[in-house]
Amino acid sequence: MKRRKVLYVLHNHPRARPGGAELYALELYSAMRESATFEPFLLARAETRAPRMTALAPATTDDPRQYLIYTDSRHFDHLRGTSSRESFYTRDVRRFLDALKPEVLHFQHTLFLGYPIVSEVRRTLPSTAIVYTLHDFHPICHRDGQMVRTPANELCHKASPQRCHECFPDVSPEAFAGRERFIQQHLDRVDLFIAPSRFLRDRYVAWGVPAEKILVEDYGRLPSDRLPYERRDDLRNRLAFFGQITPFKGVDVLLEAMKLLKGQNLNVHLRIHGANIELADREYRERVEALLSDTSDVVTLVGPYEQSELPRLMAEIDWVVVPSIWWENSPLVIQEAFAHGRPVICSDIGGMAEKVEHGVNGIHFRARDAASLAEVVRRAVGSPELWARLARATEPPPAMVDHAETLAGAYARALHVRGELAPVSASRPQVAV
Repeated sequence: MKRRKVLYVLHNHPRARPGGAELYALELYSAMRESATFEPFLLARAETRAPRMTALAPATTDDPRQYLIYTDSRHFDHLRGTSSRESFYTRDVRRFLDALKPEVLHFQHTLFLGYPIVSEVRRTLPSTAIVYTLHDFHPICHRDGQMVRTPANELCHKASPQRCHECFPDVSPEAFAGRERFIQQHLDRVDLFIAPSRFLRDRYVAWGVPAEKILVEDYGRLPSDRLPYERRDDLRNRLAFFGQITPFKGVDVLLEAMKLLKGQNLNVHLRIHGANIELADREYRERVEALLSDTSDVVTLVGPYEQSELPRLMAEIDWVVVPSIWWENSPLVIQEAFAHGRPVICSDIGGMAEKVEHGVNGIHFRARDAASLAEVVRRAVGSPELWARLARATEPPPAMVDHAETLAGAYARALHVRGELAPVSASRPQVAV
């Protein structure tokens, strides 16, 4: 029996922007290539400023099933989440869908693609099952999907037109009400949502997505080379941060905690494996740079890293710290820490608190509270027995091959619900490039 086609659609190709959602999508695509029932294809959005740029092109020279679709972000309406170029949907997207005719279309993200792309799939391919992974709160929250209020960066527990207007005074409550109706109208076409955490699922149910349409399924991961852990002393005093240096990731909170710990004879040291601080606003950048200067004797800014370096970097540290000030959902860095047997110190909110069991495989601290984090670090590095107990309880994340098999079953059920009877073809799309 020929395999059915599943098309993965995402907002950036990992080779251009190796973010968490992008890397996960590529790993899932790669794992699904071994499926006996589904043949995967990948369509990633790429940025262009050329007015006559070819709409579609191969993404790589070594994989004919990966494609790029070009858009100009200057034509993207961030409030409503749609492209101002209607021809992008009615011509560019439609041509590709007509050429490929996937039985399943799995959206990984619609940023810079727009929510109307979901409705275009339904119009062009009525029998195709549409699946949508919820990586963050973009459909609910206009502030980069973070659900953090301005200007004080307070956590937002519920979106509403009036509350959103308070964060963005230049946008009326009526416009926010229209935004919600517009996005929900397009997402109503989705057959199945995937949520990597119960916390994220519950937020979307409260927003109006039927609970029965959301499958809670954590991210699968490819096997990682786990290097042996070697220490010649009883200290467990090496901390590390992995990720983007942005205001939402809480690096400044972590640095404030390290500043509080200076001079306490703990022999504690922090490595920051992060990048993109230059993209932050000036005030935050200057704050982090000042804190780095104040803590230079106990903190090392290592900079960006390649995914292939993680086994070595994890082997050199004891604790992974996740100090995010927003909810997070299912941070990949927590999976990476557990895959290498490293307990996690994290904020006590959202997906972090769900994935890390306090006192079992990690320790929580009060979110946004540098003093609370400093006290947790003081206790953690002072107790080798605590580290050993927590490290033994860490479990590797779901294997990507098992995750892909679970999703293949979900795709089959979604197709059954739609009563999909279209003939199956294994041919590649003939797309002009």
